[in-house]
Amino acid sequence: MSRIGNKAITLPAGVSVDVQKDNFVTVKGPKGELSFQFNSELKIGTEGTECVVQRPNDTKLMKMMHGTTRALLHNMVVGVSEGFQKTLEINGVGYRAQLQGNTLVISAGYSHVVEKPIPKGLKVELPKNTQIVISGIDKQLVGQFAAEVREVRKPEPYKGKGIKYDYEHIRRKEGKTAKK
Repeated sequence: MSRIGNKAITLPAGVSVDVQKDNFVTVKGPKGELSFQFNSELKIGTEGTECVVQRPNDTKLMKMMHGTTRALLHNMVVGVSEGFQKTLEINGVGYRAQLQGNTLVISAGYSHVVEKPIPKGLKVELPKNTQIVISGIDKQLVGQFAAEVREVRKPEPYKGKGIKYDYEHIRRKEGKTAKK
């Protein structure tokens, strides 16, 4: 039994789930609208203020898809009601970020600046020039763009320079020691 798949999704006020043929699901809420095509063998239905995912049989594939579908659907509901957010911190002398129109420009110790176009549906804010806040309604898109920004200069363990998530802890290493 899938513990996650069997849980019902509670729909907050103002959120509606519309299931069309072949399990094309549209979730509408105060922050926006998300759509996704789920496996057509699963049954997705709404009962009052709850959304339920049911599987037709107990094959291994259906068990896997059951939990995955429920998790994706729950992320859609949370996204259109509350939204998702990732915060990145930039550490290093001269390392900074700035917004130029719809492009995030990062100076990370290279001989050139790195420009990252901001995908549609995301909002990027810079409270400080060493802090990047990425927010949006699509959890996958927020996480993917945050990973791409972090990839510009991963944090290194000796001086701690680079771009890291705000919750991330970088284990520091001791450098070389001189012989006596």
